[in-house]
Parts: sequence; structure tokens; C-alpha cells
Amino acid sequence: MKRHALIAGNWKMNGTHQGAVALATAIAKAPSPLAELALCPPFIHIAAVKWALGHSAVAVGAQDVTFRADGAYTGDISAAMLADAGCKYVIVGHSERREHHKESDQLVASKAAAAIDCGIIPIICVGETLAQREAGQTQQVIETQIAGSVPANATGKNVVIAYEPVWAIGTGLTATNAQIAEVHGQIRGLLEKRLAAGGDLRIIYGGSVKPENASDILLLEDVDGALVGGASLKADSFLAIANSAKV
Repeated sequence: MKRHALIAGNWKMNGTHQGAVALATAIAKAPSPLAELALCPPFIHIAAVKWALGHSAVAVGAQDVTFRADGAYTGDISAAMLADAGCKYVIVGHSERREHHKESDQLVASKAAAAIDCGIIPIICVGETLAQREAGQTQQVIETQIAGSVPANATGKNVVIAYEPVWAIGTGLTATNAQIAEVHGQIRGLLEKRLAAGGDLRIIYGGSVKPENASDILLLEDVDGALVGGASLKADSFLAIANSAKV
């Protein structure tokens, strides 16, 4: 199954207005990689990044969304607002949201559904902690999160899955190629068993991806791109990863 690679940059809580514009401009001006690119800046920089990208093919995404449509929910950002701002993607269920904000699979699924309803593609994150992996619970954790976090109407056109082993995010640690391939294969099997279009969904990897390891990771079976954290804050490293992607 041919799936177009996606390289998405998660800028997390980093950057000033000036820095966001400069970074987006540098990425937009670079020769276009064959992979699809998306930048997910903090909410406050979305408009500036969208402007800086101009007419380039680089998409804009957000790092979170509420499941609510509108109303008296101070601080929340709705999917309709993100769509109005020009977002194509939104990250939901990132391990940092699950950990620091105690987000459940049910909440993640509701956020993903809200995004889909507004024409935005959710990047649904799943992954195990170090304690869970060491306890031999990886497969169980992934199965539970896929079952609970992915809406029943997910297709290759409206959803992306990101496998991000929690212990390999921001630590400099990276899962071995065998570990990555095993979990991506499991996710593919779960999607194909549950969804008619399970073979079409892109599954991207998000655990300390950098230029030095991107080529090997992106060549693995069922790895359809990367969710890039720290390396997405520099245009050169982000583009190097993008140019390593299979398409």
C-alpha cells in the first residue's frame, strides 16, 4: 500500500513571533521535499506561521484542540477556530498531554472526532512509558490506546496515527529499529482488524527523530513519516529529516 510520507514538526511551547516567522520562512523557501510537511506551532503563532508559509505546500497544524464546539470555556480552542485559522492538522493525545493534563483515551477520541467534523486531520498519538515497556505491557497499552483513542470513522484521508514511545521523547533515546517496526506492525494490524480502511492510515514515528537516525527509521515497514520535536526547531535539521523520507 502506497502512503504519502508526512513529516510534522511539533514546536511544543517554544519560540517568539519573530523566531516562528523566520523558521517558517526558511522552511517554505527551501526546495520542496517529496514528503508532505506540516508545522505545528503554539496557538499564538499559528496565524504568523500561516502567513510566513505563503503559497508553499507546507501545511499548518495545531498542538491541541477542545472537543467542544463553542461556549464559555476559557482558554480552550475549538476545531472550528483552527479550521478558520487555516490548520490542516492537529495533534491530539500527545504523551505530554496525557501525562500533564491527565487526558484519557475517551477524551482523545472526542477531540479527534471534533477535528474530523471540522475537516481537520487529527494526528492521534499513542505510546508506552518506560515502566510499561519494562513490564512487558507495550502491546497491551498500544491495543488499549488504539481501541479507545481512534474514532470509528477514521480513514486514511481523515486520520494519522503517531507512535511515540514516551521514554524516547526529549530524552535523546530512540527505540531500536526492531522495536519501532514491531509496534508499527502491531498498530497496522489493529487498524486493519477494526477499520475497513485500516491499511490506508499513515502511521508516523515520534521518538527523538533527528537527521542522524531518520533515514533508517523512515525506511522501516509501516513507518509513513515522523512527528519531529526538538529537531523541528531548526530548519536545516527538519528539512534533512524530510529529505530522508520515503514517498
